Amino acid sequence: VQLQASGGGLVQAGGSLRLSCAASGRTFSNYAMGWFRQAPGKEREFVAAISWSGGNTYYADSVKGRFTITRDNAKNTVYLQMASLKPEDTAVYYCAANRNYASRSGGAYDYWGQGTQVTVSS
Repeated sequence: VQLQASGGGLVQAGGSLRLSCAASGRTFSNYAMGWFRQAPGKEREFVAAISWSGGNTYYADSVKGRFTITRDNAKNTVYLQMASLKPEDTAVYYCAANRNYASRSGGAYDYWGQGTQVTVSS
């Protein structure tokens, strides 16, 4: 499956952004999806994940209550709505697809998008 992330940009602290990840090539609804991020000089970290049906979602503690992951299987797209953004949310955000289950571990994902930059200014 091919993944194309978009929607990143520059936003002030306290602002909002919505990231999108469009999938193609395989049956999107068969895959659990995740968002990860990597800041300069830091390890990649889990942000959020959603099951194939959308019925189960998981969040990193650092974003819980501020970010929301959803998916539209009819549009082959997963979204990450980000609110109350903080400078520490600045990173390249990646979407990923998992044939088995929604996971907090990047190693569980089979396919990755190219990343979209999110920059939050203070």
